[in-house]
Amino acid sequence: MQKPSISLAGVFPPIPTPFGVDGDIAYPALVANLERWNQFALSGYVIAGSNGEAPYLTADERIALIETARRVIRQDRLLIAGTGCESTRETVALTRRAATAGADAALVVTPHYYAAKMTADILLGHYQAVADASPIPILIYNVPKFTHVNLDAQAVSRAAQHPNIVGIKDTSGDIAQLANTVRLAGPGLQLLAGSAGFFFAALALGAVGGILALANIAPIQALDIYRLYKAGAWDEAADLQRRMIPVNAAVTARFDIAGLKAALEMLGYYGGPVRPPLAGLSASERETLRAILVEGGILS
Repeated sequence: MQKPSISLAGVFPPIPTPFGVDGDIAYPALVANLERWNQFALSGYVIAGSNGEAPYLTADERIALIETARRVIRQDRLLIAGTGCESTRETVALTRRAATAGADAALVVTPHYYAAKMTADILLGHYQAVADASPIPILIYNVPKFTHVNLDAQAVSRAAQHPNIVGIKDTSGDIAQLANTVRLAGPGLQLLAGSAGFFFAALALGAVGGILALANIAPIQALDIYRLYKAGAWDEAADLQRRMIPVNAAVTARFDIAGLKAALEMLGYYGGPVRPPLAGLSASERETLRAILVEGGILS
């Protein structure tokens, strides 16, 4: 069996889930944001990922998000749905539902609650079982920042032998690991940088694109790093990469999802509140964030 013909090249924003003041999902705001993002040359979107507050969503909410987004997302763009759950059984069930709802591929985070037991062999068995049962291609999601579980390059290369495992989003930031993943897995696995903080470096090492929080608020800049790299304008791409590092850090590690939503609001998108127990930014944090966006040329 050959791998599915799906290209993960380019830039994908992992979009936040918009909530209203009542805590429910604000579906009209999701539609409005997507219609605006559709104006940019993005390759697709990730729905119900980490930036989408996936751990705080019910399975039904995830499916409703996918169904709503699919109606708005252009047909020439991919909808990648976060379907990873702690159990293999639940992951399979949610992945099948996501496929029916319109997802083109599933992003499956490593199970992590019983972290000490999540050996390479256990995780490999999990991904193989999900890939066997899934009607859509599978992307591994390696995010040690949240899971405290790291799937190393050797394990990823073994998983990549499965015909339905087509890619990996790696947010580890471990450049040597990224390089080894490309080296060991070969062309059968498409590597996506999981952060704009090392996007240029990942492209230079063989990544085909990136799933970047930065692309939500600075799609032009994220796309320009990719475009300049592909055109061989490495000095320009590297310069833009350096300028985006403080902006990216502000909406990821420093202020996280609340910061990303606040930045969206400053730029005229719908941001809205985060879902408790997460908390929004203070007034002083918002001013700091605003200053970073202005200095980075994202906000005038």
